[in-house]
Amino acid sequence: MKDRKGFRIVLTAMLAAMICVSTICIQIASPVGGYINLGDALVLMSGFMLGPVYGGAAAGIGSALADIITGYAYYAPGTLVIKAAIAAVAALLARSLARRAPRMALPLRLALAGIPGEIIMVAGYLFYAWLCLGYGPGAAASVPGSLVQAAAGLVIAALLTPLLSQNREIRRLMEGFDHRD
Repeated sequence: MKDRKGFRIVLTAMLAAMICVSTICIQIASPVGGYINLGDALVLMSGFMLGPVYGGAAAGIGSALADIITGYAYYAPGTLVIKAAIAAVAALLARSLARRAPRMALPLRLALAGIPGEIIMVAGYLFYAWLCLGYGPGAAASVPGSLVQAAAGLVIAALLTPLLSQNREIRRLMEGFDHRD
């Protein structure tokens, strides 16, 4: 592939669109508030597959667009930053774990790399709702729902990413990516 940067940009845009659509279309109500969606798993997967810069861009843009489209535009600025940070942190930790523990099972490695990112999500939305949206201490009521959402996204991403990477075409597309962005 001659234009590697152009190819990354196209994949980033495609993944952002997939994150947006899957966040909007696939929602499962959580018994503790909020909802679980496939977009959360794709946020982590974007970091795992595209690295911290392009994966973070796909995660932030796709998730923020979903907020705007569904009528929660006031969350979009926070979502842009929080979801980008989740993907970037998960990508950096996955890269580090791959070097330090190459024999560790891939799903476990990805799950461990995703945990700090999901902590960023829970804390980030708490902070955003508390200070930026002015909910004050009432923002803490969203934490249980955020924890369920984070756990579901983490499990799905840790299981789905290795399965997708077994596909010859996806592996071929991702070959040669230097995740040092």
